Amino acid sequence: MRIDLQGRTALVLGGTRGLGWGCAQALDEAGARVIVNGRDASHGQAAADQLASGHFVPGDVGDEAQRRALVAAVDAIGAPDIIVTNAGGPPAAPFEETDAAQWRRAHEQNILGPLELVRHWLPAMRARGFGRVINITSFVVKELYPNMALSNSVRVGLTGAMGSIAREVAGQGITVNGILPGLMDTGALQRVIRDRAQRQQIGEDAVRAQMAQSIPVGRLGTAADFGPLCAFLASPQAAYITGQNICIDGGLTRNVI
Repeated sequence: MRIDLQGRTALVLGGTRGLGWGCAQALDEAGARVIVNGRDASHGQAAADQLASGHFVPGDVGDEAQRRALVAAVDAIGAPDIIVTNAGGPPAAPFEETDAAQWRRAHEQNILGPLELVRHWLPAMRARGFGRVINITSFVVKELYPNMALSNSVRVGLTGAMGSIAREVAGQGITVNGILPGLMDTGALQRVIRDRAQRQQIGEDAVRAQMAQSIPVGRLGTAADFGPLCAFLASPQAAYITGQNICIDGGLTRNVI
């Protein structure tokens, strides 16, 4: 099956590294014009320059003023047909070690920011009769992970909100789906590995090995495992798939459905 996204514009939040970058590459390979977003301007521009039709827009989606600037910059390029929401997860920690400021930041970064951006561009999607919203969340939506109260909560919160939107716009050519990464070998997982190594007083390599052994396929996932599903969900072939949350986790999640 050939995925053809010629003539489509995709915005990938957090799209210059890790899983977001994997999605950006797959969308680019399918022919979309890809706008990648990130906080590191020099790295972001270098990433965009690697794409066939890439643009970079800086900004932190968790900051209201930067969100407004991001929206204006993207609109100057062209309203996206495809939005991939992706924000770095909150730090791993037991609930009692979190405070109100961290909860507010996690909500702004992982729930409110993505929702506000989708709200802005839904009318344009509705007008053209085509739109794709793809949310990179986490397998914790289906199976909670220990010592991650912040991440568990905000990932589930965004999933509920996006699931509601999916049903509201389903008849207008717009789909909304989630991709749930498992233990993927990215910078975000490295932070979890570092935290666990400190708590267990063992080496980071030992933690990494423990994680790999917990996955039925026997290894951590990669961005290359992730991007192709993003491109498929963005395609016309996926027009009848909406309101779904699909794990890419090597069999890690022990959910029934």
